[in-house]
Amino acid sequence: MTMYPPARVIAVACLLAAMFSDDRLLAQEPIFPPDARPEKLFESHVLTEGVAVAPDGQVYFSEITFSHKSRDASGAIEAGHIWHFDPTTNKTTIFRSPSGMSNGIKFDASGNMIVAEGADFGGRRVTRTDMKTGKAYVIAGLYEGRPFNAPNDITIDERGRIYFSDPRYLGHEPIDQPVVGVYRIDPDGKIQRIITDAGKANGVCVSPDQKSLYVVSNDNGATSIERLAGGGAANPSGVDVPLRKGHMLLMAYDLAPDGTAKFRKTLVDFAPFDGPDGLVCDRQGNLYVAVRAENRPGICVYSPDGKELAYLKTELPTNVGFGRGTDSKTLYITAGSSLFRVRTSREGYHLPAK
Repeated sequence: MTMYPPARVIAVACLLAAMFSDDRLLAQEPIFPPDARPEKLFESHVLTEGVAVAPDGQVYFSEITFSHKSRDASGAIEAGHIWHFDPTTNKTTIFRSPSGMSNGIKFDASGNMIVAEGADFGGRRVTRTDMKTGKAYVIAGLYEGRPFNAPNDITIDERGRIYFSDPRYLGHEPIDQPVVGVYRIDPDGKIQRIITDAGKANGVCVSPDQKSLYVVSNDNGATSIERLAGGGAANPSGVDVPLRKGHMLLMAYDLAPDGTAKFRKTLVDFAPFDGPDGLVCDRQGNLYVAVRAENRPGICVYSPDGKELAYLKTELPTNVGFGRGTDSKTLYITAGSSLFRVRTSREGYHLPAK
């Protein structure tokens, strides 16, 4: 007598086969189309950074207005801006100014805007903005009673813990923290310094499986590029005094369930060229990294173990962020003084909504 498998077994087998087939097809499809060209959406005049997409699909990004570059005829200094780009109208408007010299921006699972505010007349803090009321709250202003050096980039895990880097690239203010660190803000407001061995920590990103914390070191050898002749956003290394650059690395740390992190391995060493800036992940866990290497600037896509999967040439980039909804395969890029976007074949990873 012929035995037929139960209908449930057949259904599961078909589902697994479909999933396997989809994964194989996705792996074979180029991440960037062969003819991909970043589309310029907006251009200002200083340095764009920290692009992030809110749960409603609206796009926000920072403009860091270096005090030695952004002055009017009377000498007044532009105070930094957060811009808002509406993908439905392609209009860009000021969301907040002064911005506290905002740099990295992310949205938490409740849709609040989390901002790293740097130095150079900035807030040197991390803030949370309720997007429904517009009210902002300081959630990290001091550590051990002293200001941060210059909070730079932000990532958030699925337990609501916020991680941020604290290097210093420019600014006249005192450097109050004794080390470049990565910090964690817990939901109860407690702040912990969890990484001190990441060189000049810059970009940070939690993996979709919550098991890795990726950290960039971009050590340009200076803490105040605006005080060195020839320095600036376009050419921070063009100075009249010799500098010894440090680690230019993309690193992986093991992220424990309690929010502590331990160095695992260096994924990519970019020396002797400059390293990356910001980064994000797609849903498969691949890393989209804004690489500022002089010989090959652009967006590099790496597997979780550091294998290069794709490359897209751009202006000197600073950060990246995936869209949402119908734009979930759109990658937004801040580079130079502009905002760009490009279509990909992958969906970006975002925190599950609460």
